[in-house]
Amino acid sequence: MSAKNSDDGVRLQKVLSQAGVASRRAAEELIAEGRVSVDGKVVREMGKRVDPDTAVIHVDGSRVIVREDVLHMALNKPQGVHSTMSDEMGRPCVGDYVRERAESGGARLFHVGRLDVETEGLLLLTNDGELAHRLMHPSYRVLKTYLAEVPGPVAKDVGKRLKAGVELEDGPIKVDAFRLVDSLPGKAMVEVVLHEGRKHIVRRLLDEVGYPVLRLVRTEIAGVQLGNQRPGSLRRLTRAEVGQLYAAVGM
Repeated sequence: MSAKNSDDGVRLQKVLSQAGVASRRAAEELIAEGRVSVDGKVVREMGKRVDPDTAVIHVDGSRVIVREDVLHMALNKPQGVHSTMSDEMGRPCVGDYVRERAESGGARLFHVGRLDVETEGLLLLTNDGELAHRLMHPSYRVLKTYLAEVPGPVAKDVGKRLKAGVELEDGPIKVDAFRLVDSLPGKAMVEVVLHEGRKHIVRRLLDEVGYPVLRLVRTEIAGVQLGNQRPGSLRRLTRAEVGQLYAAVGM
């Protein structure tokens, strides 16, 4: 149901209930407590009607997506899969995993950024173009977390060097966080957090400090975690995860 003026539309508490935020009664309590805003303004009136197609609704400061045609998905991209929606050479690509889901819902999904063909892990997909743009734009400093297997042992000063910054051929780069996760004979597991999105950036910066990557997995983007999601599996993000993504880019 769509509305274009205040006399039409859907009651706010019903919209919140249909979006899975709370029961209609609980949604009324949220409104009465001043915890709900529509288009940037706090709403306390029970009779408020909104257009679900255009209203920007936040609950406790977190964005609530009420349009059913807006999708936010997480794919655990396997190694050897290209970050494209189609491949003219017939190579395995992200589109192979999402095409059926997107077509069944009538939505065209876009991958948010890329992972190189050898890198595994979390790849977000959405049909919200503005969200995708902001998540990829460096000015929003969206944090991404990677788990890398490298030759070991890892020197104690590596984290300090990476946080201070290293010089690459296309400019300086420094990580937002670094930690040693595990150390085994001849190899180690390290966690790298950064907001940069340059091509092969994690591989290049670790190689620059003497630790070429043996295996690389992206485990988190803006608070959305890969968790124990199976390789090749696709899932819809939870309402809380969607809220985290919009909050990360000021939407």
